[in-house]
Amino acid sequence: MQIAYLNTKIGWIEVKGDQNGIISVFFVDKVGINTENQHFVKACCTQLAHYFKKNLSQFDLTLNLQGTSFQKNVWTQLLQIPYGKTISYSNLAAQLGDINNSRAVGLANGKNPISIIVPCHRVIGANGNLTGYSGGLDRKQWLLKHEGAIKQLSLFLNY
Repeated sequence: MQIAYLNTKIGWIEVKGDQNGIISVFFVDKVGINTENQHFVKACCTQLAHYFKKNLSQFDLTLNLQGTSFQKNVWTQLLQIPYGKTISYSNLAAQLGDINNSRAVGLANGKNPISIIVPCHRVIGANGNLTGYSGGLDRKQWLLKHEGAIKQLSLFLNY
């Protein structure tokens, strides 16, 4: 396991990877020690740094998604949400084949281990409100503003 820490405008991010790709990207309160970083972790930190400088809108990384088949399906669908756009949980559930499955989609979204890269922050409530984000709603709002998905809290774009 390889670990690196990146200081961003909205807090520290811990990036973990192995020989198969990126395993997790989380906001953390405590910073540990960087281990000898493999290509995947170094590439992820570099791309995240460019993202935060508004020099990158599409990540090109090898991901090692670890979860149930359903969770992986949800996370793969999240990767289809364009930069600067949002989608509701119910719309995401419909894209996955069952509009009545929005609660399960929301739970899978909440378990996303690769934040920002797998853009779970781009999923909002059907009424346009921001809903849960493991990094905190203030970070979710910042990320959406950073991407141009919201100009103010009440303005959301859907695709």
